Amino acid sequence: MHALKLTQIGNSVGVILPKEVLARLKLEKGDTVYITDGPDGMRLTPHDPAFEAQMKAAREIMKERRAVLHELAK
Repeated sequence: MHALKLTQIGNSVGVILPKEVLARLKLEKGDTVYITDGPDGMRLTPHDPAFEAQMKAAREIMKERRAVLHELAK
């Protein structure tokens, strides 16, 4: 567990993530993180949940319509 401290950044308030957390999330300066509601509270993730849902739907369509997509690729 890591304790994070809120700090003033201009007119906003920010959180500074320790190097260990950045490495574990595979994040670098300038990357975007997303905060989502989880069963145990808030979750911090480098993955866009909306994009993940779209990709799941796309994978299902590709699986169901494989022959059609193969013909379109010709």
